[in-house]
Amino acid sequence: MEERENKVRLQKYIADCGLMSRRRAEEEILAGHISVNGETVELGRKILPGVDSVEYRGVSVEMPSGARPVYIMLNKPRGYVTTMKDERGRKCVASLVEGVGCRVFPCGRLDLDSEGLLLLTNDGDFANRMMHPVHHIPKLYTVHVKGKITENQLLALNSPMKIDGYALAPVFVKIVSMKEEETVLGFTLREGRNRQIRKMCEQVGLTVLVLKRTAIGTVTLGNLKPGCWRHLSRAQVEYLKNYR
Repeated sequence: MEERENKVRLQKYIADCGLMSRRRAEEEILAGHISVNGETVELGRKILPGVDSVEYRGVSVEMPSGARPVYIMLNKPRGYVTTMKDERGRKCVASLVEGVGCRVFPCGRLDLDSEGLLLLTNDGDFANRMMHPVHHIPKLYTVHVKGKITENQLLALNSPMKIDGYALAPVFVKIVSMKEEETVLGFTLREGRNRQIRKMCEQVGLTVLVLKRTAIGTVTLGNLKPGCWRHLSRAQVEYLKNYR
């Protein structure tokens, strides 16, 4: 009975080991890339840490001894994928956080052509909370679009929209500045569908030139330079963990 109570879900164990987020682990389990005791397993499998042998693509997954939780923010430049390893040989954010001193993984994603604030951690529960659909902490983006935006386009962006058949949660969009050649918009999102801002702009006939995440709630990039990272303060971590 005690052994059964000590078992944990495989994806949680992998996240707690600091290898990847729980959601990413679920994807890798479904893809057949994770094995337990030499056998490929299905989603929902539980394991006994320290007894069952877990491997990811043939490499053992083990809990770091004495590992402390680490929480950092990275100013992701354009041209980097938000993964720790890319089979297509593209530049990964992993190369930008090698000096952290432990293995960390991203809490969510920014696409290849987007830039800005990205959280990384070795705390699986924290990452899962940051990416869970019900954790609607506002995310702020600065978006440069080609030409001048019309009143109708701005109204459409602030109105109920469907992307890929999905009804989006309300989005607040404002004009930051406008010139003949480009308009700078501020987007506030409480969810982050795949390439949501780009698809929204495309739907109303706008071409995105630059897309940058500048804040998650009250946690901002500040003067952090592209390609650089820093640790979150204790107050910032507590704020993100307890946001309602």
